[in-house]
Amino acid sequence: MSMTAGYNATSMASPQSRSRDKSQTTQRSKSKPSYGTPRSTSGSNLLKSPAKSTPNGMPRKYHSVDFGNHSPQHHPQYKKSQSRNTSPSRERVNYTTRRAHSDTVSDTASVTSTSSSPTKTVNSDGGGHFPLNFKITSHGTRSTRSTDSSGIIHTRETINSVKRAIEVLNKSISDERRIDAIKNACVEFDHWDEVKHNAELHYGAADILTIYLSNTEDDNEIRQLCAALEMVFRSAANYVKHSYAKVGSSIVPLLLRLLKECEGHKDDYSSPTITHITKILLVFSRVPDLRPFLVRHKGMFDALKRVSSAGLNDNNRVLRMRLLANLANCDANKMAILQYPGLLEAVLRVAALDSSEHAREFAGLSLMDLASEPQNQMKMANVDKLLGTLVKLAVLENIPDTRESAVTALQNLAFCKDNRVRLVTYGSGVVVEALKKVVGNDKDAKARRRAAGALTNLACDETGEQMAKHKGLLDTLARASTRDESADVQQRAAMALTKIATSIPKKSPSHKNVLDALVIASDSNHAVGSVMAVMRVKTRDVECRVCMAFHPGILDALADAAINPRLPLKDRDNAMRSIMHLTNEPSNCKVMCCKKILNALVLGVSQGEDDIASSAITAMERLASNEVSNRPHMARHEGLLTAVAKATEREAKLEASGVGSTDKSMPLLAKPLLMSLLVAM
Repeated sequence: MSMTAGYNATSMASPQSRSRDKSQTTQRSKSKPSYGTPRSTSGSNLLKSPAKSTPNGMPRKYHSVDFGNHSPQHHPQYKKSQSRNTSPSRERVNYTTRRAHSDTVSDTASVTSTSSSPTKTVNSDGGGHFPLNFKITSHGTRSTRSTDSSGIIHTRETINSVKRAIEVLNKSISDERRIDAIKNACVEFDHWDEVKHNAELHYGAADILTIYLSNTEDDNEIRQLCAALEMVFRSAANYVKHSYAKVGSSIVPLLLRLLKECEGHKDDYSSPTITHITKILLVFSRVPDLRPFLVRHKGMFDALKRVSSAGLNDNNRVLRMRLLANLANCDANKMAILQYPGLLEAVLRVAALDSSEHAREFAGLSLMDLASEPQNQMKMANVDKLLGTLVKLAVLENIPDTRESAVTALQNLAFCKDNRVRLVTYGSGVVVEALKKVVGNDKDAKARRRAAGALTNLACDETGEQMAKHKGLLDTLARASTRDESADVQQRAAMALTKIATSIPKKSPSHKNVLDALVIASDSNHAVGSVMAVMRVKTRDVECRVCMAFHPGILDALADAAINPRLPLKDRDNAMRSIMHLTNEPSNCKVMCCKKILNALVLGVSQGEDDIASSAITAMERLASNEVSNRPHMARHEGLLTAVAKATEREAKLEASGVGSTDKSMPLLAKPLLMSLLVAM
């Protein structure tokens, strides 16, 4: 792998769409709706129908509900649906996995939809319905209780109470009993039993409540109806999705209109109504397949933009930002959100200035997801206020998730090669300083890992010198690569350090500091592999060989790595080849004929791995031929003559088989070396 490659957060690849490290090469899978654009059904069309009377003077019902005796427990999908647990959390929305960008490693999986399109069954009368994830059994006239997957016991009476509440609503839609019916519905629907809420949606509660809502102008009634709608939508994602397909094209524009009207009034009903409406939209946004359709509704972006200017209380601002964070976690929405006039500015105001730390948390999540879209990255990186806000969130926030989101956003922006110089030089290095502080001081391992990944992304030939000169950065990365409690952080810090080191030439004033940092990082078993890879690259540069051989700690680090049995063969081979390259410089041979290097060479020859043994013999031969005065010392070194004699025997066997005489890449050096050492004795 090229040392100049970018870095993401847990796998190796090259990004197609975005890694919490859009880091790497991970290709994200996109959630695609399994159905077409939601269309108004008979229920939603009825919303626009005025009340009419039948010939006998009685008001005509707007909607009828089929209370047929279904038997969903016999449906083949029944057992699967029982095992699902997609209930919404009362306190926090569960987000789908987000990804960060990096050239080499990805921390998270691609965004995928966790909801599945429910399978329809057919009633005896030909009507379609969704299978309920519970069953009711009956023996004669006696009702038998059954238990669903969550352990909640349901009886036929439970389902009948749902039917009765909906039937009362249906019959009272246009008479004086409607207020009592709405109140009774709120009492009936106010619970946290997901299976019961599934039944409420199944039997048409959302349909009839939407009809009520579209035919009233009373503020108190609107508040109660919105509360009842929020209650019934506390159901499983597949039921929410199915209900949205029936009433979404009517209810969402209606809710957005009511939301704007409530924001313009300062009365006792406005704030609770705003809360209920936002929660309903939030439930819709929890279903990945619905997110692209939600943002197409006229007024949705305007409602989101008003989060910082509508005078909302803390709770409503948090809910509004949660809604935006969910919508931003959809590939199809990211460019549209960023391009909508004023919306990014509103998010930045919340992220930088809002008094609620949870509102700032969801603003950070939104910025992280927007930054994961490749076509957004250059535009976002050129917004000074955005970079300043991310730096503030990364360093000063109390909530670990907020800091991690801000750092991940910077990592995503750094994935774009055209942004790297801009980010490193912005504000005299304030972005690099923030990432350095997170790597060195943040208590959250995920934030430290992301910061190390961001620094890895930033390091390249154009920025390496600037980053190496940044005060304390090399020392921070070296310490993190050896002392951090997280192995992932150690590896990523070492990767950032080695990418910087690769771009620093010998003539650079930072070259000595880079070598010091590499020596420190080599003490870590998690980091030594990447350090040895850089050592091998740098020792092949003729200009670097002398200064490296005489730099304190370099030879010890190479010798220790070459004989460390816990390291992979590749890392030990890199260390031995580095020693071999250094011996190719005659002026290095005197200082390298020391006990530690000779011990490493003897062990390398004795271990028997062909590549390592060949490199060790080559290094010995150069030490003896380039500096004749080394031969007596080498001949007296414990085990050296024995190791060379065994190597001579192996080479003789190769020569007898014809390999040594034909393969010019494997010169037979052991026998001449043995003879010269024996003569020196």
